[in-house]
Amino acid sequence: MAPSSSVQRIELQQLSFSSIEREHGTKYGEAFTPIAYTGGHRDGSSQSPEFSRREHAEYPSTPDDAVLAMQKWNSSRSNVVRTVAVFWSLLVMGANDASYGAIIPYLGKYYDLPYSFTSLIFLAPFIGHTLSAILNNSLHESVGRRGIAVICSVCHLASYVAISLHPPYPALVFIYMLAGLGNGIGDAAWNSWVGSLADSSHVISLMHACYGVGAVLSPMTATVMISKAQLPWHTFYYFMAGLAMVELVLTPSAFWSATGSAYREENPKGPEPRESIVHETLFKLPSARVTWLCAVFALGYVGLEVSLGGWIVTFMLQVRHGEEFASGMTATGFWAGLALGRVALGLVTPRVGEKLAVMLYLGAAVCLQLLFWLIPEFFVSAITVSLQGFFLGPLFPTMMVAITKLLPRHLHVSAIGFAIALGGSGAAVLPFVIGAQAQRHGVQVLSPILLGALAFLLLTWSFLPNFGRKHD
Repeated sequence: MAPSSSVQRIELQQLSFSSIEREHGTKYGEAFTPIAYTGGHRDGSSQSPEFSRREHAEYPSTPDDAVLAMQKWNSSRSNVVRTVAVFWSLLVMGANDASYGAIIPYLGKYYDLPYSFTSLIFLAPFIGHTLSAILNNSLHESVGRRGIAVICSVCHLASYVAISLHPPYPALVFIYMLAGLGNGIGDAAWNSWVGSLADSSHVISLMHACYGVGAVLSPMTATVMISKAQLPWHTFYYFMAGLAMVELVLTPSAFWSATGSAYREENPKGPEPRESIVHETLFKLPSARVTWLCAVFALGYVGLEVSLGGWIVTFMLQVRHGEEFASGMTATGFWAGLALGRVALGLVTPRVGEKLAVMLYLGAAVCLQLLFWLIPEFFVSAITVSLQGFFLGPLFPTMMVAITKLLPRHLHVSAIGFAIALGGSGAAVLPFVIGAQAQRHGVQVLSPILLGALAFLLLTWSFLPNFGRKHD
């Protein structure tokens, strides 16, 4: 890695290598790539001079962060196992989030409910995401990533077993809150852990591609089970429970040594009193600017993703007059495009530059959404939806990269947790608004609302400080 001109000082003796060994089961020099701390950046990436000067003023070099020993995902056996476990957990989360779109038409029939009431299943996970944002920091410090792995997996498994019993609809809404809590806790923990690795941009892209793979499997499996095998809708959650059982075995065992005490030693507090991490993340410049912009971007993006993936089956059935199976597979096409985009464009994005790349992807998505709206053909709509998934895919992992590049390491968990929580509100509010408007004006309101969301994302992203490519 090329030396950075902004290096302030290096104090190797202050880094607690013993705590890192306990956390990662490796010796320094075998599994770590040490780099000089650059005033809040772990990669020495370029950024606007104004932001850099303010950030250096806010984050002077301290003993506990003077050197960041950055690991690689494949530098030890334990890291490889943890990476696989995290990828599987993201697959379960993707399967969870994508299941709504495939299930909604059948929920309405089974419970005899209008769109405005079936849309409540989009609002329910938001409460779980909000609770996870409140608990994230304290959970890391008290039970560590091991405890988070257990809580996340248990929330998923308990939710899917309960839903498979097809309870009354009010109870179903409450159960989806529990699933949202599991997603929120796990999402923040795994994104912050992967973000701390060397070459995290590529690993984050692959991790979120696994989310996309789960999102492909989920509607495809639900569609085949319900429309082809003629099984009741709730039997699909046997499949989801099976995924969660694997997660319950895999993730806690992978992070068994990552206790709360290990996390506290890995992230020690400075000797002098300082503001709380939450206050520093949300209200102290320049951190607050990055946190809020990324969180608002997450709000719009997740709302867009869940709305398109959640309502596309109903749209294709009622507006494009497609058959049940073909309409259900349209959702699979969207999520397949999302997964493929995260892999393929994940390699392109760092070369182009994250900020420019996201604006290009959003421009392509706007053009495709216009084609989807203006050409009323089933085949054209199916193709444009899949291509939108392809260009939307890299946006969320790139936003996570922005957080890990623009903020100091000790703020990653709180900033990512807050962004995910606000993203959860987008996943709740926008699909619910679409459902309420569809009740009054029909599902064709989907396109203009999504176009507005894309414009909102373009505007928000343009306000982020520059964070150039990672310098090796």
